[in-house]
Amino acid sequence: MDSPFGLLAELTYRCPLACPYCSNPLNLGDYADELDTGEWRRVLREARDLGVLQCHLSGGEPLARRDLAEIVAQAHDLGLYTNLVTSAFGLSRAKAEQLRAAGLDHVQVSIQADEPALSDRIAGTPSFHRKIEAMRVVKALGWPLTVNVVLHRQNIDRVADVLALAEQVGADRVELANTQYYGWAWRNRAALLPSRAQLDAAEVVVRAARNRLRDRMEIIYVLPDYYSRYPKPCMGGWAARQLTVTPNGDVLPCPAAQSLPLPRASVREDPLDRIWAEAPVMTAFRGTDWMPEPCRSCDRRELDFGGCRCQAFQLTGDAARTDPVCHLSPDHSLVSQAVEAANADSRTGDRPLIPRPHRAQSVSTGAPPKTAKLRTQ
Repeated sequence: MDSPFGLLAELTYRCPLACPYCSNPLNLGDYADELDTGEWRRVLREARDLGVLQCHLSGGEPLARRDLAEIVAQAHDLGLYTNLVTSAFGLSRAKAEQLRAAGLDHVQVSIQADEPALSDRIAGTPSFHRKIEAMRVVKALGWPLTVNVVLHRQNIDRVADVLALAEQVGADRVELANTQYYGWAWRNRAALLPSRAQLDAAEVVVRAARNRLRDRMEIIYVLPDYYSRYPKPCMGGWAARQLTVTPNGDVLPCPAAQSLPLPRASVREDPLDRIWAEAPVMTAFRGTDWMPEPCRSCDRRELDFGGCRCQAFQLTGDAARTDPVCHLSPDHSLVSQAVEAANADSRTGDRPLIPRPHRAQSVSTGAPPKTAKLRTQ
């Protein structure tokens, strides 16, 4: 068993935006009892002792935490490389200078589109101009800047303009990540899943931009799982190199694993090293022994580890089944039918979206039926 390399510290699920593809849980109210400053200090110490080198401070919106600078300073003092993953809503010059003094190493700003009205509509609130100003502040203070854009049916046709905007603000890195269909994105899948024609056109644009900007800006382009022949090795394998700590202290192998019917593990009840080594949420799908066919005998089992467990559960109700993205999966039709529907739909940016609420409220979880199970073998 390897030590984890990265920690995703989800400090809060509070957020001023209402993005319809948000990866946060649907049941936001379950995470209102947030870890306090002292608890996060302890978590960071335990993470460092466990072998973690990188700490990604995320949410929701981490700037909603009044103690963010204290948490950054603790991570910095422990020798962790810190990355702030933010909507930049509220990243004023004064706040940025405070975080710079605390030792923050890197800033990753999300933007919804290159055009103000579209960006604000997807974000659910006027935010575009604040984001641009915040990115200028980031560059003025000497931080490396990553611009993150979640791509989907309603903005992927503007990828050339998005890249031009990133170049204009001086981004060092751009992440063009097609939507992953969990949580809020699952509820909006019909309005977000792009067509094959849209993807093909975007790939041409990205390839040309990579060639033109290869000495100035790194461009990461992540294809949507639904259009892949084989699944991605989610998080590099289940509980292999990454872990997530949620606002209330739950520990997960990835941000979406809160949806699985696995016993809860919390830093409020056990130290992080014990959770990493022994908690069922970490051990259930670690390695390859759990795999059913066709994964068990597949020569790719050490490459993609059966794909995404959360996606398998979301689509089939059984977290131990082969990821339906894989063309060898007996459930692949669940994905191919969604793709066919996306390609048959001629509409692009006019489909209605269900926004993520700004704060906790009662919503339908969209979970699989009660017969859903966790099967390991």
